[in-house]
Amino acid sequence: MDIRHARFVRSVLDSAESAELEHVDALADQLTEHLTTHGPQIDLVHIHRAQSSAVQTIVAAMLREHLGFREEVVLTPQDGFVTHARPDFVYTLGPGRGIIAEVERGGTTTNSHDLKDLWKTHIAADAQHLFLVVPTPTGTRPESLASTPTPAS
Repeated sequence: MDIRHARFVRSVLDSAESAELEHVDALADQLTEHLTTHGPQIDLVHIHRAQSSAVQTIVAAMLREHLGFREEVVLTPQDGFVTHARPDFVYTLGPGRGIIAEVERGGTTTNSHDLKDLWKTHIAADAQHLFLVVPTPTGTRPESLASTPTPAS
């Protein structure tokens, strides 16, 4: 499995944000190393029609057991929003500050689940960072089904 790590950040940060980002980057580097080490294991479970929980179990070993993320936590509701959003993993950086980690599989390309994860992070009052783990396409799905558009309503 080819591991790619992309980082997107505002161009201007204050000193507190820069310090926080150093911590976030360190966590991201450790996760990337874990994914690289366990790539062959992920490849075995990342097959057509498999559940994302198979990949999530491998990623959870690092996020929960080694980095201190909590699993399936309902986010703090924000004024006017009652979403009951429950990301796969949450890490608290400090009061009102945190990271959401989401593990996706096929739903990223077929159902735009990644956009839902971006939305969750955007509206969360206590999350400013997103780790989105998406295995590369398996290549085992028939090409005719790879990007089947949904019929118009």
